[in-house]
Amino acid sequence: MRRTFRIAWLVLIVVAAVGGTLVWSLGHKNGAETALRTAPVQRRDLMATISATGTVEPEEVVDVGAQVAGQISAFGKDKNGKSIDWGSAVEQGTVLAQIDDALYRADAEAAKAQLQQAQANAISADANVLQMKAKLVQAQQDWDRAQQLGPSEALAPSTYDQYRANYEVAKANLAVAQAAVQQAKAAVLQAQAALERAQQNLRYCTITSPVKGVIVDRRVNIGQTVVSSLSTPSLFLIAQDLTRIQVWVSVNEADIGNIHPGQPVTFTVDAFPNQVFHGQITNIRLNATMTQNVVTYTVEVTTDNAAGKLLPYLTANVRFITGSRHNVLVVPNAALRWQPQVNQIAPQFRPAAEAPSTAVRRNPPPASAPDASAPRHGTVWVEQGEFVRPSNVNVGLTDGTLTEVEGPDVVEGMPVVVGEPLPQASGSPGPGPSPFTPQIGRPRGRTAPGESPPGGQPGGGR
Repeated sequence: MRRTFRIAWLVLIVVAAVGGTLVWSLGHKNGAETALRTAPVQRRDLMATISATGTVEPEEVVDVGAQVAGQISAFGKDKNGKSIDWGSAVEQGTVLAQIDDALYRADAEAAKAQLQQAQANAISADANVLQMKAKLVQAQQDWDRAQQLGPSEALAPSTYDQYRANYEVAKANLAVAQAAVQQAKAAVLQAQAALERAQQNLRYCTITSPVKGVIVDRRVNIGQTVVSSLSTPSLFLIAQDLTRIQVWVSVNEADIGNIHPGQPVTFTVDAFPNQVFHGQITNIRLNATMTQNVVTYTVEVTTDNAAGKLLPYLTANVRFITGSRHNVLVVPNAALRWQPQVNQIAPQFRPAAEAPSTAVRRNPPPASAPDASAPRHGTVWVEQGEFVRPSNVNVGLTDGTLTEVEGPDVVEGMPVVVGEPLPQASGSPGPGPSPFTPQIGRPRGRTAPGESPPGGQPGGGR
């Protein structure tokens, strides 16, 4: 009987402990469910952008080369009297460099002598024509007299024939002399062309600037030999106008649909990280490039560089402004993504046909793009006691972090749920074990072999 009473008493203790543990767990769980993370609705300006990377480039660059081969003998002087170098400001016609012209000067002198010889030959040919004309006149007179006498006792037949042959030879000699005159004139023209070519090559030995600008790159040194037999060697790179400069930006094919000429752009460079520069899209190049199966397009952005801070070939971090809003209500994107469980929703807002484990659906926040013509809808959740209630909103522009919202009961400062409570860090205080948890396997008043009782004395006991 006593053993039965003891067993009943132990069963009662176990049942009470289990019930207390359940009550404590449910109370702790309900408390955790209501401790949701929230963020207030803010009123602020919103800007949607697309980020990309580009390179600062001069708006127009002239590559100055050499059209003759030779050794660089000297550099020219800029307007300050200094030798042409990187960063030198030059005017149109400024001498940039001088190629050794000894061979080309000799060629020009030889061509000049050939021209003089050709001109002398032309004069000689003209004189020869006059001589042949005189001989023809004499031969014609002799032939005319021979024809009047005819073959007779006064003029032998052989002499008659000789006068006739002399006349024909004189006509032929005149024609040859006239042809020689034309040949001499052609030789003069050829010699003149050769002289002009030699003189032009001599002028090519002096490299001059074709435009007004700034030397961006000097690619030769004094004593270096340039060879232009196969291709024109590049000597200098001149930026025509650095007060206006461009940024060449590589834009992914997924974003190019949101880019158009005239669109405003902001960018920064590492040289001036705290300064924001502004520009405008002027051109979208159609010759796309593919790198590792990624298609990109080059977008030209023009900006004012009157201050001269932007240097060619700086790396630019570019933001294309695809949309902007002023003084609108915004919420974090997490507020539009969070999905409550049905048991977290206030009873009057719970869907009647949903199972308890089904989460409430919501519309995702829009992509970072300009507004579509049709409004988009979403839902944010607001705490209501131990539960949450939905608030339907119209979703507008987003910058990837915040999204514009508008709704009948959405006001500035209203807290909206953005997520579940964060897990506690290791070592932080938290709920301890339930006080009702029974010590299974260690009946009160007994100790395991080798252990000491609570009082520290060894012994058994009942």
